Amino acid sequence: MKMNRAIRHGGRLLALTVAACGIAAATALPASADEQPTRQQLTADCASGEGKCTFNSPQLGEAYLGQFRQVSDSLFNCSTSDATQSMTWNDTVGSTDSAGVSVTAGGKIAGIIDLSVTATYSHTWSSTHSESSSLGMTVKPGEVGWISRAQVMQKVSGTWQTHYDSPKWDHYYWFFEDTITGPAKNGTDGTSNAVVVKSRKMTAAEKKSCSADAAHDGRAFVQQR
Repeated sequence: MKMNRAIRHGGRLLALTVAACGIAAATALPASADEQPTRQQLTADCASGEGKCTFNSPQLGEAYLGQFRQVSDSLFNCSTSDATQSMTWNDTVGSTDSAGVSVTAGGKIAGIIDLSVTATYSHTWSSTHSESSSLGMTVKPGEVGWISRAQVMQKVSGTWQTHYDSPKWDHYYWFFEDTITGPAKNGTDGTSNAVVVKSRKMTAAEKKSCSADAAHDGRAFVQQR
């Protein structure tokens, strides 16, 4: 009760120290009315709006190229000559927090982060990026080809502050550190998105299916991803 009175009367520094220590010790424990909240519970309150949250002191890391992922259907070449075809691709990249939880869909999390980054760096932060196009590809006989894409990514680190109108878990304020990984604008820090055509030899089972299926025998066909 003494701690809560200190918070109510403006003891912000004391509240920050005690709350930060409390959440650090509680993240691995289940929460109840007599215990401290988990980070997941505080994040949920930020997302729902039950907690009045801010993302303080954001720090942007250097942009880097993310992992390549298949973004098109696969072209199987069961013929004896090269197979050339235009393939459509589409890709959507979202954001995750330091626990690997998506912050892309629903709730207020993405908007809070964007507000903080915009105020600090004078440019917007996006929790998701979607892109699509088409690309011609040539696949050798007995091979399968597809299109892969890698997105420019960037990490933003900061401290969540959650404020409740009435004490929750015996406090008005809770704090925890977080790092969000999400898509960055193409060209950020000199790093560019990449789209490439990849191919590999068919497996024995895939080659067998070429002759087993009359529709595929001696032809190229597309298989949905």
